Amino acid sequence: MTETPVFILVRPQMGENIGAAARAMLNFGLTRMRLVAPRDGWPNPKAVAMASGAAGEVLEYAGVFPSVPDAISDCDFIFATTARGRELTKPIYTPETAMDEARKRIAAGQKVGVLFGPERTGLENDDVSRANAIITVPVNPAFPSLNLAQAVLLTGYEFMRQEVGAVPVDPGLAGADVASRIEIEKLGDHFEERLEEVGFFFPPAKAPNMKLNLRNLWSRMPFTRADVQTLHGMLRQITRQRR
Repeated sequence: MTETPVFILVRPQMGENIGAAARAMLNFGLTRMRLVAPRDGWPNPKAVAMASGAAGEVLEYAGVFPSVPDAISDCDFIFATTARGRELTKPIYTPETAMDEARKRIAAGQKVGVLFGPERTGLENDDVSRANAIITVPVNPAFPSLNLAQAVLLTGYEFMRQEVGAVPVDPGLAGADVASRIEIEKLGDHFEERLEEVGFFFPPAKAPNMKLNLRNLWSRMPFTRADVQTLHGMLRQITRQRR
């Protein structure tokens, strides 16, 4: 199993948020959770209920610590997640660059931890001062606050994305069959026939280039079979109305 960072929830307030964070972690293959002085004590049945099934194992093996220094004592490098500006001078990472750095350090044999602050106030300066670097998500500056589980999910996603090499765009279309080359060719033929009938290719000297541009247009479009059938139907209906 790939070594992963330790996610450390500092003074979390609600069991439901701890459970939601566990679910977010397991979504992306992360299982190492630590809790620092959870407000409502531990274990917390609301956290277990929110974790929903398999993610309960993340909570079952979560370590509980009285303070941040205790929770990070065996870590070689610590990130602190915060949206607020700090007077503390530290390197600032996005989740993407932070998890890239985490992977490099883990590969070199280091243990990496990520601090997440309590829901209402976030991490205090004393917490952040113990970190080597800061993770800040580029969000709306007028509303920068993230829910605890959201922050965990974003960070976990970036860690897993770099492992699986996810492509930025899926070339497929959800729930649709892509049109074949011959289907697109036939659609082009149909358009040319109808446009010839209405005198679109004028003057005759420009007709070949106009047809070439249309063919190029069809080849660039990511048509589905349903798209092609719809356009054929439109052309047939327009022709019926004219006649």
